[in-house]
Amino acid sequence: MDTLATIEFEMKPHVIFIPYPAQSHVKAMLKLAKLLHHKGLQITFVNTEHIHKLLLDSAGPHFVNGSSDFRFETIPDGIPRSSDQDDEGLELILHSVETKLLAPFLELLAKLSTPPTCIISDGFVSAFTVDAAEKLGIPIMLCWTFSACGFMGLYQVQSLIDKGLSPLQGIRLRDLPTNAWTTDPNDELLRFTTRGTQNSAKVSNIIHTFDALEASIVDALSSMLPAMCTQSVQCSYFLIRHHEKNQMQKFRIPMDTTYGEKNQSVSSGSNPRNQTLSFILVAMSLSELIEIGWGLVSSGHYFLWVIRSNLVVGDQSAVLPPELEEQIKKRGFTARWCSQEKVLNHSSIGGFLTHCGWGSTIESLSAGVPMICRPFLWDQPTNCRYICNEWEVGLEMGKEVKRDDLKKLVQELMGEGGQRMRNKAKEWKEKAEMATAPNGSSFLNVENLVKKITMLSRK
Repeated sequence: MDTLATIEFEMKPHVIFIPYPAQSHVKAMLKLAKLLHHKGLQITFVNTEHIHKLLLDSAGPHFVNGSSDFRFETIPDGIPRSSDQDDEGLELILHSVETKLLAPFLELLAKLSTPPTCIISDGFVSAFTVDAAEKLGIPIMLCWTFSACGFMGLYQVQSLIDKGLSPLQGIRLRDLPTNAWTTDPNDELLRFTTRGTQNSAKVSNIIHTFDALEASIVDALSSMLPAMCTQSVQCSYFLIRHHEKNQMQKFRIPMDTTYGEKNQSVSSGSNPRNQTLSFILVAMSLSELIEIGWGLVSSGHYFLWVIRSNLVVGDQSAVLPPELEEQIKKRGFTARWCSQEKVLNHSSIGGFLTHCGWGSTIESLSAGVPMICRPFLWDQPTNCRYICNEWEVGLEMGKEVKRDDLKKLVQELMGEGGQRMRNKAKEWKEKAEMATAPNGSSFLNVENLVKKITMLSRK
């Protein structure tokens, strides 16, 4: 039987997806929702009203059309804004998740015409989704948009607290997630992330990785959590691509929506010796932007540089010096946006300068592209450690941006010295493809996840 054969309509399980209200989380969970929909499940995808408005502004009002059994719903987040484009502070988002989303979420679930079979909740909104599931008697799974190593780092922060090591007391745990980098015992982010990850001990969990990539950590987590499966939704690029000529084309979710996008930069060349760099970084100062520009220009490699309008902190109208722009024109091309996943999978791409967010990291691994790493927040330092030391496909960049340092890193990565990293990156791409091929670990995990949800619908 075709593994994509649909379940009879009257028996279709109904899955509620609800991500943390941030671009990378929404994008990752949309991919998993799309995959499960095309395995025959009915999906309701719940965003906050603010995030949904940004999606519509970016992708167009019709992007939510296409299927009666994949619906988008919204709930208010209770955050006051003077305009729809206002950026809310992290503290306001955390406060909203913990105090303002439970009631509207319960109201939404109550009015749905088809009763939910289960909830697949972002782990970082479990502060209210676990309560909602318990109140309504609905099974729930937590979906973590992190690597296994990143999740393990977050999960173990509670152990550090119990042992008196966190909040930090004169030590620096460089490779742990940055929520542990605090000396304040009342730090809001520390408390929020710790509570969220500890909820994983109560329910089933989905970790965004594939088994071969993080085998030892996956094994350890499997013994620690009550129920866990791995499914890299970034790696599902292959799963989706395998079936794009079939019914998966009939309903298109734009995975490359631009709202909230961090600046993306991509370099490409015309042949293997001219292959260059793809990169994504968080917002930065104008001086840092200029240093990166000169570093790229002086590296001698071709590049495509995508710079969003609000990239420079505190200066929306910041422009590059004319002399730098002239040099960029000789070997580079600038644009406002690109499809990062598609570009990374282009044959001309030879490297990726990244902040080490997990979405970008696994897209690069799945595309077979080595990395230059400049981590900033959350799980990024942990991912950087694994990119450079465990998976052997990256070079770490210093926190201070210097053009000469970047020039040397690009030349090392793209030159003869980077051949070993390119070979290792190719190996990880092959393993990612194996994981998503029929009978691969990610492929089977999706099958088992669908079966589990289907069984819940029959109880």
